[in-house]
Amino acid sequence: MTIEEDPAAGDPRPPTGHRVVGERRRQVAMWGVVAALAAGGVWVVATPHRNGAASGLAPSGNGTVAAAVAGQPVAPLTESQSFAVERYFPAQRSYEFDAYRARRTAARDGTDCLAVQIDKTRDALEELGCQGWLAVALTRTDQPVITSVTVFRFADPVTAEKAVQTVRDRAADFEFTYPDGLLAPAANVRPMASTRVELVGHYLTLTVSRYADQRVGDAPDEVLAASSHCAAALAGQPFMWM
Repeated sequence: MTIEEDPAAGDPRPPTGHRVVGERRRQVAMWGVVAALAAGGVWVVATPHRNGAASGLAPSGNGTVAAAVAGQPVAPLTESQSFAVERYFPAQRSYEFDAYRARRTAARDGTDCLAVQIDKTRDALEELGCQGWLAVALTRTDQPVITSVTVFRFADPVTAEKAVQTVRDRAADFEFTYPDGLLAPAANVRPMASTRVELVGHYLTLTVSRYADQRVGDAPDEVLAASSHCAAALAGQPFMWM
């Protein structure tokens, strides 16, 4: 006969017989519950996501809606929609050409070409098919010179070419775009100015350079002439291949 000795005080008594079987059953049952809860947890988390995807919605904060919208094709802008001053003459751009350095100090645009004419009672371009305009003021950083740049949009190069002479002959009838905060001179003052009109595809550019102090003179000097030339080159660049 084998006599089992009692374990020393403080030592756990090892399970035997049916106690071992019961312990194993409890462990199996416990892990089964954990597995079930884990599976249920995955279903709870995943199900709203699937339902949201089916309905085109997603839980807040996961970015699914934004990604779907961003991935959709976007209709391109029409030419009239893209003809905006900020697109072609952004405020943050540095305007440089040869020795010419300037910054944009004012900007405006519109679809009614009468709006940029001094005389609002008679549209000089009414029968010439002007479809829109934009205008900026470029202020030189090294000279006290302001250049007003106005761009007119027409349906095609042929129509634009027909308007060239009218704009050249009546350049003084179009508004000069002044920097923000600078007022126009009195009506009887004729500042010294250098004016250029250029045909660029189906666009016309009108550039007029003046001194900031509105000094008068019968003919422009070299500084104004160079400013107008460089500003005209800069103004035509965005429209050269359109």
